[in-house]
Amino acid sequence: MDDAAPRTVRAVPLPPPGHEALHRGIDDVPFVRTGDGNELQLLQVDLGQGLWVVRTRFQPGYQIQTHYHTGSVFAVTEQGRWFYSEYPDVVNSPGSYLYEPAGSLHTLTIPADQQGPTQVWFAIYGANVNVDAAGQVLSVTDAHTILAAYRALCAAQGLSSEDVIVRGG
Repeated sequence: MDDAAPRTVRAVPLPPPGHEALHRGIDDVPFVRTGDGNELQLLQVDLGQGLWVVRTRFQPGYQIQTHYHTGSVFAVTEQGRWFYSEYPDVVNSPGSYLYEPAGSLHTLTIPADQQGPTQVWFAIYGANVNVDAAGQVLSVTDAHTILAAYRALCAAQGLSSEDVIVRGG
C-alpha cells in the first residue's frame, strides 16, 4: 500500500429538495403500436437537454429509414438481433451495447429470419434525421416531437402516457 500523504476532503453541500430519483416499473409506461407490428415505450424526455429514452420492439425483417442523429445515441439490446445495413457483419444481440457518435449515417435492420421481436433500449440526444438515398431530409424526430407523438398514440390506443418522465421545458 502506498504511504501517500492524507488528502484534504472538502465538504460538499447536500443538493436541495427536488433531486430525488424517479422510478418506473417495467409496465408503468405502456408500449404503443407504431405500425408494421412495431412498438415503442417512451420512458423519459428531457426537453431542455434534448434527451429521449425509449424501448423499441421491432418485427423480423423490419428496416428503419436511413438516418443520422445530431447528438450521441446509446443502445442496449435486450432481445433479438439487429444490425446496420451499412455494416452487416456487426450484429447486436442480447446484452450488446452500442455507442453512436453524432452524424453516424445508418439504416437499422432486423434480420428477416429473426424469431420474435427485437427489443432495444435507446438513449438519444438531439434529433433523429431521416434522409432519402440522395441525402434529402424526409423527417425529423426529437424529444418534443416524440413526446407529442407518443401521447397521441397512447390516447388513440386508450392508454395513459402520464407516467412518462418529463423534465425541462
